[in-house]
Amino acid sequence: MKSNVRVRIAPSPTGYLHLGLARTALFNWLFARHNNGTFIMRIDDTDAERSTDESLRQIIESFKWLGLDWDEGYEKGGEYAPYIQSQRLDIYEKHTKMLLDSGKAYYCYCTQEELEEERKIAQAQKKAYTYSGKCRNLTSEQRKKYEEEGRRPSVRFLVEDKILTVHDLIKGDVEFRTGLFGDFIIVRPNGIPLYIYTSVVDDMLMKISHIIRADEHLANTPKQILIFEAFGAPLPEFAHVPLVLGSKGEKLSKRHGATSVAEYKKMGYLPEAMLNYLARLGWSLDDEKEVFTIDELIENFSLDRVGKSGGIFDQQKLMWLNGEYIMKMDIDSRTKAVIPFLQDAGLIDDIPEEKYEWLRQIVSAVGDRLKTLAQIVDYAGFFFVDKVEYDEDAVKKHLKKEGMIDVLKGLKQSFKSLDVFDETAIENAIKSYAESNGLNAGKLIQPLRVALTGKPVGPGIFETLILLGKEKVIQRLEDAILMLEQ
Repeated sequence: MKSNVRVRIAPSPTGYLHLGLARTALFNWLFARHNNGTFIMRIDDTDAERSTDESLRQIIESFKWLGLDWDEGYEKGGEYAPYIQSQRLDIYEKHTKMLLDSGKAYYCYCTQEELEEERKIAQAQKKAYTYSGKCRNLTSEQRKKYEEEGRRPSVRFLVEDKILTVHDLIKGDVEFRTGLFGDFIIVRPNGIPLYIYTSVVDDMLMKISHIIRADEHLANTPKQILIFEAFGAPLPEFAHVPLVLGSKGEKLSKRHGATSVAEYKKMGYLPEAMLNYLARLGWSLDDEKEVFTIDELIENFSLDRVGKSGGIFDQQKLMWLNGEYIMKMDIDSRTKAVIPFLQDAGLIDDIPEEKYEWLRQIVSAVGDRLKTLAQIVDYAGFFFVDKVEYDEDAVKKHLKKEGMIDVLKGLKQSFKSLDVFDETAIENAIKSYAESNGLNAGKLIQPLRVALTGKPVGPGIFETLILLGKEKVIQRLEDAILMLEQ
């Protein structure tokens, strides 16, 4: 292990922070924390057309929500600033000149049409295409002629054909034949350098010790190693983590459900649960332990426990884990955590102090049903409205039965006559009504629940009645009777 561990994450602000990148960032962060190293945040915005301030804001917010704090880089600064690639163009230009001057790179004046023609010839010959290298040894006269024609050159890195071995900390040794990809472009004709190149320059100057990234970047690695070698720079260690996959082993995409961290935050997932789940996607301590605190993850994380095959994303497992974390919260923390979701649904504004205890009791009554914080709206939304929306199937199953209108009228009268509206009084009233009408008291519970809440599931019926209060219960029963009569 290198003594001074320095790792980085370099998101492109061209979209949201997706789960795959969040998991890669987490592995980098855990590796840095486990080894008392430095975690660096760098912004790869060289794709100017697609990069937006809004994407950058969302990505940074998602990192902060997850609690993946960085030690150096964007917003924090450090001795290798700036940490935004579009602000480092002069640095890349200087290093490109070094490669050109040493003959390790050259100007390529080929047009898109000429390159396309080369591709077609290779295709016709059933060969894999590599650039012919025809601009490798241009004379100054040839270059001048091309420039007079108005051609703007790209810069290509000169590749000698050899077998190159990538020593990967997860995959083991992987061999590449460099001749198969040939001389590759590192700077576009518009002067903007490519990620494959800027990433190396930054990693080299920022003294990155370990590059921990997704499997899909493995194909870039031999090219990047060649660039490191061209500058005579020490190689970082590479670790390519398996991808996050869909249920059938395909790359995770929108059709598998939400794929961005921000969406999961909006759905009421807890950052601790998300980190725990992402850590277990491709990493394990043993075959049994599923629930980890952040401190336990930091203490136990190592790259040799990262698997070689992709982690299958399981929405149900994430939801179960989130439910476990919600139930670990004390009732006050849980109550405060659900308030924003009730507010977003337009069910409450601010909660005055005198109403907080009532809300706290509602959250307590919902109990372990909450698998996400947003589910508070489904399980308890009926407490906060004047008129409930009835679930049609529940009404059909439990209320549209012969004699049910009379049952609801009878229960309404029984509740109306109560002086004290507590569990004992309510239970006695239901039992008394059932006995005097030759009914089973237990079979009145579901119709009563649907009449009061509009739903077939929810908190216990006695807690529901008490928390709604006598006045609201009678009004709800009247509404249900009217709905059935109509």
